[in-house]
Amino acid sequence: MAGTDPDGGRAGGIAALSLPSRLVVGAAVVAVALAAAVHLVMAFFAVSPSNTVTKRHGGQIDDYIYPEFERNWKLFAPNPVQENVAVQARVEVSRPDGGTSTTGWTDLTARDTAAIRHNPLPSHTQQNELRRAWEFYSLSHDDQERPTGPRGELSETYVRRIVVLRLRDEARGGTVRRVQVRSATTPVAAPSWSDERTDTGTVYRVLPWWTVTPADLPEGSAR
Repeated sequence: MAGTDPDGGRAGGIAALSLPSRLVVGAAVVAVALAAAVHLVMAFFAVSPSNTVTKRHGGQIDDYIYPEFERNWKLFAPNPVQENVAVQARVEVSRPDGGTSTTGWTDLTARDTAAIRHNPLPSHTQQNELRRAWEFYSLSHDDQERPTGPRGELSETYVRRIVVLRLRDEARGGTVRRVQVRSATTPVAAPSWSDERTDTGTVYRVLPWWTVTPADLPEGSAR
């Protein structure tokens, strides 16, 4: 009889299941094994040097890896991150009475950090959108905030739209006309047991004011 062992006792584990149940369990194990194998293969090719597979299927590999399985190697040697960078912004608002006002600086990075802390499943937007946008801008501009390539203007548009989206409530019935962004970079202090001395003063990189265009406004809010 199914479900008993040769000594007449009752079998345990998978052997105690009916044949259909064992088939379902077996199929689930195979599916999990295949999924794990696909993930490992994709992750391997995502970090491997350029080769025939990545040249032919690089788009599919990137679509699978990003953004959920993205890796930031700056955590590791030889160049680990040694400073905290916060992105802050303020907006100039045109009020209904015809006047204008400028908001104080809002720390957008601090907002994201607060949303992530103690959250077991933070969103990709909270984790990466602002950080990646600022990296995109920094890598495509020189020290005079001039674009260094064709993607420079695109990076400005990306950052500007993020700021408009996140600070639109600051208008309080008015219209956001201009935005200004700055970064606040603070070096991480050396550990107490180290003889290294680090200047932990914050350095600001202030960008010029950007005029908001109708295309920067969320759909349905253009004025």
